[in-house]
Amino acid sequence: MAFQDTQVTSQQTQAVSTNKVLRNTYGLLAMTLLFSAVTAGAAMALGIQQMNILVFFIGAYGLMFLVHKTANSAAGLLATFAFTGFMGFTLGPILSAYLTLPNGAQLIMTALGLTGLTFFGLSAVALVTRKDFSFLANFLMAGAIVLVLAMVAALVFQIPTLSLMVSAGFVLFASAAILYQTSEIVHRAGETNYILATITLYVSIYNLFVSLLSLLGIMSQD
Repeated sequence: MAFQDTQVTSQQTQAVSTNKVLRNTYGLLAMTLLFSAVTAGAAMALGIQQMNILVFFIGAYGLMFLVHKTANSAAGLLATFAFTGFMGFTLGPILSAYLTLPNGAQLIMTALGLTGLTFFGLSAVALVTRKDFSFLANFLMAGAIVLVLAMVAALVFQIPTLSLMVSAGFVLFASAAILYQTSEIVHRAGETNYILATITLYVSIYNLFVSLLSLLGIMSQD
């Protein structure tokens, strides 16, 4: 009986911890997305041109590295907003370019709506079904390598079909990452760092939105 009581107490403690991480993660995610929207709007208002791809990679990966180094301290929150603010700022010129198209505003709103529906739908699957999606870890690792190489090839050789495949690949990759990260919070007691969880979900949403926007642009022949 004592063992059963201890087991029940342990499960209750884990459930409370999981709910706390989920609450903190989604709260911080909402704030970072809002902050990104503000920095994207600022970039559009200032007429900022699209950033050099090398500068983008250095800034994005440099700030992401900073987030991981400071994730266990208060500085991690500042690093998180620096990273997401930078990503939003780089998104501004992309949105400005789409707004010059005849149906640009419609494409952006459609991509935004699809991104939101996909995120909430996949999160609900992981939270409601409680299914363990840890098996996606190897797929994500291999997928990341393949997508980076394909993206570099698409930029170097300017192959439209390859660019289309990269965008579609990022949609699948981002969807799998959302399922995996949400599942890790639910099933792994060690996944208690909401800053790292937030960054993973934020990058997935960012990639999902940009990729859907690209696909919609291609399909509309714009």
